[in-house]
Amino acid sequence: MSGRTALVTGASSGIGLEVARALATRGYRVLGTTRNPDALQDSSRIAGVEYVALDLMDRSSIEACARTVGDVDILVNNAGESQMGPLEELPLDAMDRLFRVNVLGAVQLTQLLLPGMRERGYGRVVMVGSMLASFPLAFRSSYVASKCALKGFATAARRELSPFGVWLTTVEPGTIATGIGDRRTRYIGDDSPYTADYAIVSKGMRRNEDLGIRPDRVAALVVKAIEANKPKPLYAVGNKAPLVFTARRLAPRTAVEKMMARFHGLK
Repeated sequence: MSGRTALVTGASSGIGLEVARALATRGYRVLGTTRNPDALQDSSRIAGVEYVALDLMDRSSIEACARTVGDVDILVNNAGESQMGPLEELPLDAMDRLFRVNVLGAVQLTQLLLPGMRERGYGRVVMVGSMLASFPLAFRSSYVASKCALKGFATAARRELSPFGVWLTTVEPGTIATGIGDRRTRYIGDDSPYTADYAIVSKGMRRNEDLGIRPDRVAALVVKAIEANKPKPLYAVGNKAPLVFTARRLAPRTAVEKMMARFHGLK
């Protein structure tokens, strides 16, 4: 794989940083995106990774990024925003921003890089999603919807591109210990009728994130998906993924819904 070029979005922290590190270690040429490469601290830089500017809210920035990186064999769409709030109280502009960053920005970048992959007869596109897309949770509706949309694009377009040697796949991590909870945007009114349950879910998420898997485990699964001859539609890791996906397949949907609620402290 030493001749392959990989582009990893959101490569300055968390999963993106570990994916960039893992690929660089394995001999790939790695391009990592961040909104402002000049502002990166040394602790967020990885030897052998070239940093490129990308703001997924800005379509011209996405176009400029695609021009800068040129021919790319592997795209890992990892950058995104985490959001939380009762559906009734989520601001429309916040949801619009979330979908532009988590979904439309990733899709635009993918569209710009796909022609080169198709013409060269090789490509891998990995959407870094969330197990919440398979196991939705109260007060995470906007985030869940964005991750479901991202997985939907990848899953539906697989057959379009696989005849050209280009494979789209989704990696769904469970709860991860990356400190993402500290960066999550939150929306709830001071006198919200949802305050009690919202607080319970927030506490449960904090507990689970503190005990979550390390981002390097997710990175290892991303590398596995990239290097598979024919990547599967979905890979999952964390939160006892094999067991809970089996339960999801066999148990009634209402039972799975109750399981998720209880796991986060809701009755």
